[in-house]
Amino acid sequence: MGAISQAFQSGGGWMIPILVVSVFAVAIVIERFYVLFFRYNINADEFMQQIRKFVLAGNVDRAIKLCNASPNAALPRVVKAGLMRANKGEVAIQNAIEEATLEVMPAVRARTGSLLVMANIATLLGLLGTIIGLIQAFAGLANAPEEERQNVLAAGISVAMYTTAFGLVVAIPTMLAHLFLSRLTVRIGEEVDHYSVMLEDLLVVQGRGGAADQA
Repeated sequence: MGAISQAFQSGGGWMIPILVVSVFAVAIVIERFYVLFFRYNINADEFMQQIRKFVLAGNVDRAIKLCNASPNAALPRVVKAGLMRANKGEVAIQNAIEEATLEVMPAVRARTGSLLVMANIATLLGLLGTIIGLIQAFAGLANAPEEERQNVLAAGISVAMYTTAFGLVVAIPTMLAHLFLSRLTVRIGEEVDHYSVMLEDLLVVQGRGGAADQA
């Protein structure tokens, strides 16, 4: 802990904005991890098998109740919107699914892309600190007495090296977190797109079958 504190002090004032960026990045990672894993995520294959079974049995109400059991998850919200229009015709079902998808997916994708921006900012701040540190080192050499030049040079190089290192320490994990969370976001979006089309086809076929039976 003492070594970390010493490194932070040696890096100078440019360590503070990098630290601020790291705090924001950690907050976003924690929030996105919680939301994507524990709120919007669901076992899509198992869920849709149950939905398909209920729809084929003509028990749309049971399918809706199953969706209500996971009210925050992305796929059940979209599926529920389609089920609520099950008897309204193909166009109504399609519109309901599209509206629900447009409502859900921005919340799923929110803030994940900003992690890449945070990583770039941390890297650039580290590089800026490096440049400032080198400028300070060479400027100090020009004005410092002979016996102080080594200390001035060491101080400037410390700022340059520590800010670069700290910027990369923040940027690399942030980029890895962005990669992981963005893949999860894409997977949830693909599940919503795939299974919403499957539901739409299923409801339309069931609706046509019911109309044919009545005729």
